[in-house]
Amino acid sequence: MNRYFIYLGYNGKKFCGWQIQPNGITVQQSIEEALATLLRQPVPIVGAGRTDAGVHARLMVAHFDWQEPIADLAFLAEKLNRLLPKDIAVYRIVPVRPDAHARFDAISRTYKYYVTTRKDPFNYELVYKIPGKLDFEAMNKACPVLFDYIDFTSFSKLHTDVKTNNCRIYKAGWEREGDVWVFTIQADRFLRNMVRAIVGTLLEVGRGKLTVDGFRQVIEAKDRGRAGTSAPGYALYLVDVTYPEELFQLAVGC
Repeated sequence: MNRYFIYLGYNGKKFCGWQIQPNGITVQQSIEEALATLLRQPVPIVGAGRTDAGVHARLMVAHFDWQEPIADLAFLAEKLNRLLPKDIAVYRIVPVRPDAHARFDAISRTYKYYVTTRKDPFNYELVYKIPGKLDFEAMNKACPVLFDYIDFTSFSKLHTDVKTNNCRIYKAGWEREGDVWVFTIQADRFLRNMVRAIVGTLLEVGRGKLTVDGFRQVIEAKDRGRAGTSAPGYALYLVDVTYPEELFQLAVGC
């Protein structure tokens, strides 16, 4: 078998998340259907993560297998883009080692969350507008607290099937881009609903309802009920997934 990584992006507004499910159209389903049309047989794909309904990806990675080497990957990407809805775009398809895995081999993933306090008729579906003022300086003082912990049960969706709630966060902070504030977070893995729960809790800090020490206590409680309400999904974007370089160094004959 020959394995390939698909690099793609999508606007998640019309999709019920990434993963195939019986009650709505998903990104994974859309791509699998397009691949099956082009290659004339079912082609399962495995994504680097499982974004929730309404969440976007500026960069998602997925892998698929095919019996024969695909000679013109650029042409395959072009044909996929012709079949896929306007909400999904394939950037490129690259060969990888046969044992490379889009999900389990990822070194890190990076998300961005967009917040504004100013009404804008052009970005209201893509940025979370919050009334009133937020203390972003206090929110940034709370962010380094995340580096002191690995158990983020307080920010995890309840009753998931994961074996551990441990994650290593490498980067977290708010930066201003014009009228929009952007929260960037990078980690080796993320729990279900984790970024939105962290953002929602940091917003409580920004509103003055939670101190930096209080933010620490939320993490240490390992109790989802102690954290803030999850921020809405439409302002969340997966923006990067990184892998070891050796995954792209194909063995002779592959």
